[in-house]
Amino acid sequence: MLLARSILFNIAFYANLIVRMIVLSPIYFLMPRRAAYRIPKAWAASSSWLMAKIVGATFEIEGMENVPEGGCIFAPKHQSAWDTIALLPFQKDPVYILKRELMWIPLFGWYAMKQRMIPVNRGARGKVMVDVMIRTKEEMAKGRQLIIYPEGTRHPPGAEPEYRYGIARIYRDVQVPVVPIVGHWGLFWGRRKLIKYPGHFKVRILPPIEPGLDPDIFFQTLIDRMEKASDELLIETVEANPHLPLPPTAAKRLAELRAQNAA
Repeated sequence: MLLARSILFNIAFYANLIVRMIVLSPIYFLMPRRAAYRIPKAWAASSSWLMAKIVGATFEIEGMENVPEGGCIFAPKHQSAWDTIALLPFQKDPVYILKRELMWIPLFGWYAMKQRMIPVNRGARGKVMVDVMIRTKEEMAKGRQLIIYPEGTRHPPGAEPEYRYGIARIYRDVQVPVVPIVGHWGLFWGRRKLIKYPGHFKVRILPPIEPGLDPDIFFQTLIDRMEKASDELLIETVEANPHLPLPPTAAKRLAELRAQNAA
């Protein structure tokens, strides 16, 4: 039954994406940029609805009061495709720095260009990165929210943290609050995993780190806050969903946390 539901969800997920892109693209490209954002946001919300109805996986968001007005940087944990999709409807006008190769994908790349996403060659240095920062500052000056995954690539729940220092440089240059976001959605929708698991989990938005700190102090503060909150949520999520099969990284970290709490 779990396999059948996962396959059905995957079919529905991609069919929902393709049909919406084909049918709504003419409307999307004729609308003003901000108004057009409603279309991908509606798709993201419908994907969460499909996940709830077909798989039985639901979520709630805590800490919306921590989101500041105006421009800020959202810094979520990156565990699966879920965190690139499901949070979109809850953000006012987000902009992503993404791999330039994604801009070459038909329709998707055109949608991203319409929303003024910022492509980057990950191996680039020098002037290219200067140009990326100029674009980032331009978008942030309009009150947009920049989405950055501090760990760069996806990591399974409970994995050893591998934060990239790039977010500290952007924090220094852009001078806006950074809002950490943690959760363990990867236990329900794992990276490159066919099976999706039912249950309920929390997404926790932490208080913002205000601009003005030394970049090194900011970077360590971000890591400390995110890892502490992530550990707390790992325990909560597993206790609330005892049926979940845990990946080795999560099982190992959970055992370490329980040993610490018992000491």
